[in-house]
Amino acid sequence: MASQLSVPRWAYLLLLLCLGMANAHTIISYPGYRGNNLHTNGTIVGADGLGAAWNKSSESLMYPYGMQWIYPCGGMPTSTNRTKWPVKGGAVAVQPGWFPGHSSGLIYINIGLGTTPDNMSHPVVPVFSIEGPTNNPYPGTFCLPQVPLPANISAEVGQNATIQVVLAAKHGAALYNCVDVTFAEPEDVVEVTRDNCFNSSDLKFDYVYTTGGVNAAPGFLQPNTLLTVVPIVLAAVFGSFV
Repeated sequence: MASQLSVPRWAYLLLLLCLGMANAHTIISYPGYRGNNLHTNGTIVGADGLGAAWNKSSESLMYPYGMQWIYPCGGMPTSTNRTKWPVKGGAVAVQPGWFPGHSSGLIYINIGLGTTPDNMSHPVVPVFSIEGPTNNPYPGTFCLPQVPLPANISAEVGQNATIQVVLAAKHGAALYNCVDVTFAEPEDVVEVTRDNCFNSSDLKFDYVYTTGGVNAAPGFLQPNTLLTVVPIVLAAVFGSFV
């Protein structure tokens, strides 16, 4: 089974060297992620156009479009090496710019309950948009230092869950990444600092609007009042760091 990884800021520069060999997408840099799904293998023709198919020659799965396009967790199985996360919610940091063509997109952060969740149907923040500095791969991180649990859900210390981060591209397809967590008391969780939770100055964020018609005034999507603060405001607790 895959081990969950935590990627410090200095490791990002090292991993950029792999971009020529892998079609990488997003990384959950805090609290971690299931494992390395930063690669593409096989051919679209060999997979008959499927996102994932069995390769008889190698006796393994192939992902001709890239593993991270596979729901729910980018082709990665549930991890046996879980990360502790605060029982009332905590930080989530993401590096979104690992693939060309993703200068803009929509970010969803969901949670699934249990050791192997049936689904990831519980949004923990409203969807928000992100805009990077270029349509090519780019460095950069955004962080939400206090992602709450959904208002109608409570957790107990020792219970398991999975946090899912979704990046919906401008063409409609989505990239998936997950971290498997065990709820714990805050003092037992890896400390959130300016080194593992920060916002790069060249990333922009915005609300997602809904409207009843072309001439109607836009309104915010507001699942509940606790979650209406735009993520960049949440992350302002720690400020922006390059």
